[in-house]
Amino acid sequence: MIDLFRLKTLVKDIYPEIVDIRRYLHKFPEVSSQEYETSRFLKNYARKLGLKVEPVPKTEHSSGTGFIAILDTQKPGKTIGLRTDIDALPIAENPENLKKEKYVVSEHQGVMHACGHDGHMAILLGTMKILVKLKDKLTGKVLFIFEEAEETGAGIHPMIEMLKTKNVEAIYGNHLVSFLKTGEIAVSPGAVTSSTARVKFKVIGKGGHASRPDLAINPIFAASLILNNLASAWNNQLNIEKTITLGITQFHAGNARNVIPEEAYIGGTLRYFDEQIGKDATELIRHVATYVAKANQCKVEFSRDFGPSTPSVVNDEKLSKIVQSLVKALYPNSLKHNVKWSASETFSRYRQLCPIVYTFIGTKNREIGSGAEHHNSRFDIDEESMQYAVGTMTGFALKMLMEYEHH
Repeated sequence: MIDLFRLKTLVKDIYPEIVDIRRYLHKFPEVSSQEYETSRFLKNYARKLGLKVEPVPKTEHSSGTGFIAILDTQKPGKTIGLRTDIDALPIAENPENLKKEKYVVSEHQGVMHACGHDGHMAILLGTMKILVKLKDKLTGKVLFIFEEAEETGAGIHPMIEMLKTKNVEAIYGNHLVSFLKTGEIAVSPGAVTSSTARVKFKVIGKGGHASRPDLAINPIFAASLILNNLASAWNNQLNIEKTITLGITQFHAGNARNVIPEEAYIGGTLRYFDEQIGKDATELIRHVATYVAKANQCKVEFSRDFGPSTPSVVNDEKLSKIVQSLVKALYPNSLKHNVKWSASETFSRYRQLCPIVYTFIGTKNREIGSGAEHHNSRFDIDEESMQYAVGTMTGFALKMLMEYEHH
C-alpha cells in the first residue's frame, strides 16, 4: 500500500529543489529542436541519480535533444512511462505577470517558457528523485521521457520509434494549466485535448503593375473572398452540434505597394474533438477555396501537410480511474471532472504504444498574478502547483508498480 502521508512529506522535502530547477530552466529557455543545454542539464541530473540515459537518434526533422532515462528495479514487473516536454517558445517575455514582477525572467532574448514546460521538467525530475529513493519498494521499470520540440511536433515521431522496443504498458503525462486554480486537478476518461488540422494553401493569380490591375489577376481579392465565403460556410454547412474552431492566423501577399503579387498565402489551424467534423471541415475549406479561386481566374495550391495533423489526447478509462482515486486520497476536494482544453498535444501519439492518461494541474493564483493565457508574454506559473503535480505523478507510478494488477 502507498503511504500517502510519507509521499506528501517526500514531495514537501524536495519542493525547494524543484523550485530552483524550474527557475534555472526558465532563465535559460531554448526553442524547439535547439534544446541542447536544456537536454545536457536534464541528462546530467538523471545520471547523478544513477539512471541509464538513452538519447533519441537524430533524424531529418529532429535534433536528437530528446532522450529517456531508465529506472530499472531489476525485479519483474510492469514498464511505465512518465513524460515531459522540454522546449520553449519564440516569445519575448514580459517581466511582469498579471499582477507584479515575476520571480524569474528569461535571459535569452526573444525566447521564454510561456507554456509551463519549465515546470513540467522540474516536476519530472522531482518525481524521478523520489522514485529513485523508493526504488527498493518498486518492481519493473520506469522510463522518464524527455520529449524534444513538443511545440513543433518534431520530436514525437523519433521518440515513438525508440519506445516501440521498450514494451511500455502505460504512459502518464501532465500539463500545468492557467484555466484551473492552484490545487485543482482534472482527469477524465476520453478526449481531453482537441485534435488539430493545418490550414496551409496558396492562392495563385498573375502578377503585374499596380497601375494596370486589368492586365493582372490579383490573388489578394480571391484570397479575401475565400475567407469571407469560409465564414459563411462555417455557419451553414457544418454540424452545429459539433465544436470546431476556424483559426486563421496568417495572410501574406506582396512586398511592394505598386506591385500586384503572383500569390497570396493563407494559414491557420482547426481545433475539434470529433474526428469526422475535422474531416468534413477540411474538405469544406478545400471545396470553398478551389471554387472561389476558380471563379476569380485563380487556382489554389494546398500544402502537402494540409489537413488533420495532431489527434486528441484520449485518456484510458482504467488509468483515469486510478488517477482519480489517487487524487481523491491525496488531495481531497481537488478533483475536477470533464475538463477539456482546446489545445493540441503530441502526447496523443503515445496511444500508438499503450494506454495513456493526461492530467491537468491548475496553476492559476490571483494573489501572485499567475493565470495569463498560455503562449502569452505575461504567462507565469504558481510554483506551489508543482507540489500537486509531483504528488500525483509519483503516486501514479507507485500505484502502477506496487499495487495495480495487470489483466
